Amino acid sequence: MQIDPITLAVVTGLYFIFLLSVARLTSKKATNQDFFIGSRQSPWPVVAFGMIGASLSGVTFISVPGWVGSSQFAYFQMVLGYIIGYAIVAQVLLPLYYRGGYTSIYTYLDERFGWHAHKTGSAFFLLSRVIGCAFRLYLVALVLHTFIIAEFGLPYWLTALISIAMIWLYTVKGGIKTIVWSDLLQTTFMLAAAVGALWFIASSLGSNTWDGIKLMTESSYSQVFFFADGWTSSSYFWKQFLSGILIVIVMTGLDQDMMQKNLSCKNLKSSQKNMYSFVLILVAVNFIFLLLGAGLLLYAEAFAVPLPERADLLFPTVALFHFPVALSVVFVLGLLASAYSSADSALTSLTTSFYLDILKKRADEAPQQRQFIHVGFSILVWALVVLFYYVMQTNAIDALLKAASYTYGPLLGLFAFGMFTNRQLQGRRIAVIAVLSPIACLLLANHSAQWLNGYQFGYEILLLNGMLVFAGLWLFSKKTDYVHD
Repeated sequence: MQIDPITLAVVTGLYFIFLLSVARLTSKKATNQDFFIGSRQSPWPVVAFGMIGASLSGVTFISVPGWVGSSQFAYFQMVLGYIIGYAIVAQVLLPLYYRGGYTSIYTYLDERFGWHAHKTGSAFFLLSRVIGCAFRLYLVALVLHTFIIAEFGLPYWLTALISIAMIWLYTVKGGIKTIVWSDLLQTTFMLAAAVGALWFIASSLGSNTWDGIKLMTESSYSQVFFFADGWTSSSYFWKQFLSGILIVIVMTGLDQDMMQKNLSCKNLKSSQKNMYSFVLILVAVNFIFLLLGAGLLLYAEAFAVPLPERADLLFPTVALFHFPVALSVVFVLGLLASAYSSADSALTSLTTSFYLDILKKRADEAPQQRQFIHVGFSILVWALVVLFYYVMQTNAIDALLKAASYTYGPLLGLFAFGMFTNRQLQGRRIAVIAVLSPIACLLLANHSAQWLNGYQFGYEILLLNGMLVFAGLWLFSKKTDYVHD
């Protein structure tokens, strides 16, 4: 190991001090409105670039390169679907939210259907985002523990606790106002680490950087499009492409975390500029991480690097044992940035939704209560991170997207029903339908090969989930004279 644990620990500590300094500068005289939506004063270029880090997170930074060994570049089929998904969010959902002047996007469900729909939508967001935040933080805590903290004989739960405590400290006061600026800097670190790693791997594989990149693109790992096995395969192009569209709609357009940053822009036009700029960068960056995954596997083959038992540890293993010391330090900074640029905004959005949607507080009252909620969600995420350490068996990004297909389906059905019908809903049946649909989808997905002549569900189970919720809502709804804006 070319870089010792003490050096890594010092780098990690200095990074936390850096984040606390950013928080101090950006949270002076911060109000609840600053915490929730930055008082709608965030510059859209800053939001767009910072959202790259929040969207990619430690899951992409660590898990996507490790996933290439088992799925080649199939994930890029989903990424291409992201382009359509973000266009739909920009042209359909953002105008809806700006017209309503929402701080929490689930206020729309309250205005459209009432109390039960509002609480149901908020509850499914909270469930989805807690799980997603824990997945992302689990990966980074795993790397920090494996290569730094374990060297000092400390347990994993303490690594996770330290990580979540630092996020709480620098977001507790400024919220979105702080995160918009901290994510700008963290995205920079993350991209620098990815590009630096790609350059080193490519230079090591070929006589020059471009020869190395050519080897990656021509390797057996670089297959992007999968058509041969047809619809029965979970990696079939059109299933992946459709899943990419749907994943963006629900995990960005119907997610308070991602929308909270967009709603901090000055107006709709600025927010849409942010969205379109962001997706172009996102597609390019995802391809870089896939290319890096192919390079890491080729490097491991060429230099006899033993592959780790967990595929998610491939990148950190090569980076910390085989990179030059300076580049290893950059990798650690990128790793930390990838984790905290997503986890910080997740904790802020969880606090926002619980405060505004569940407790029905006004955005301009009870800042102390808001801080207690922030602590509560931090503890909950920490507990899940520790649980994942002991039960996680699959690649983290695959697990994250599968979980999202079940937890975001009810939100897709609820919002679609509100936007595309004139019918009205009442009562507890909304929550019952929203709970039963994911259960039915999980049962179907587990037995689809036997029941559907070999068909295997991928992430497109999200569409079926949303359709079942939509159908159930229709069955128990009644016609009204409601007119859409």
